[in-house]
Amino acid sequence: MQKLMSVMRAAMEKYEMIQPGDRIAVGVSGGKDSVTLLTALAEMRRFYPVPYQLEAVTLDMGFGGTDYQPLQELCRRLRVRYTIKPTGIGPIIFESRKEENPCSLCARMRRGALHDAAKALSCNKIALGHHLDDAVETFYMNLFNGGRIGCFQPVTYLSRKDLTMIRPMVLAFERDVIRACRKRNLPVVKNPCPADGVTDRQKMKDLIRGLEKDYDRLRVKTIGAMQRAGLDGW
Repeated sequence: MQKLMSVMRAAMEKYEMIQPGDRIAVGVSGGKDSVTLLTALAEMRRFYPVPYQLEAVTLDMGFGGTDYQPLQELCRRLRVRYTIKPTGIGPIIFESRKEENPCSLCARMRRGALHDAAKALSCNKIALGHHLDDAVETFYMNLFNGGRIGCFQPVTYLSRKDLTMIRPMVLAFERDVIRACRKRNLPVVKNPCPADGVTDRQKMKDLIRGLEKDYDRLRVKTIGAMQRAGLDGW
C-alpha cells in the first residue's frame, strides 16, 4: 500500500488533482480498484499536504442480492461516510432494452447517477479507480475500434455539472493495485453484471498482455508517448 500511495501522490501532484477544501466522492463499485482507491485516499488524509474530505458512494445497479455489509464495515473503519444510491440501471439495460452491447449505455447511465449522487452530497470532485492499465487499454480500444487517438483524462472538468473527475491511481500498474488489495485483505464485492469478464475491455487486456511478450514495456511506452504528446491532458 505504501508503494501505491507513493505513486498516487506523484500523480495527484503532477496533475494538480486536489485543492484545499475539496470534498471528494469516491465511486465504490466494490471491485478491487475502487476499494483500494478509497482505502489509500482515506489513509493519505493523514499526511497529504493539501486537506480534503471524502464521501464513499456505491450505485446499486438493481440486480438484487448484493451484500454491501463488507463495504459498510470498511468505510466505518476508514471513518468515511458511506452512501448507497439505488438505481434501476441493470434491469433497464438487460431486461427492458435487452441490449446486445450493454457496456456503453451502462457506463453513461452510471456516470449520470454518480454525478447526481456527488452533487447531492455537496461534493465538488469525484475520484475514480482507473489505473495505468485501464488507460492503455482505453487508448488502444479507441484506436482499434473507433479509429481515433484518445483516452480518458487524468483530470476532467464537467462544466454542466460543475464537477471535476480525478483518477489518482492513473500512474499505478494494475498489479500494484491487486497487491495492495490482497495485503490489506480488503473486501471485494463480486460484480453481479451478466457481462462481467466478457467485455471488449477484457479482450483488449488479453491482447496487450500477449503483445508485451514481444514488445517489452509496451504499457510504459504507451503512457510515455501520451505524456510527451500532451494527449487529452496527459
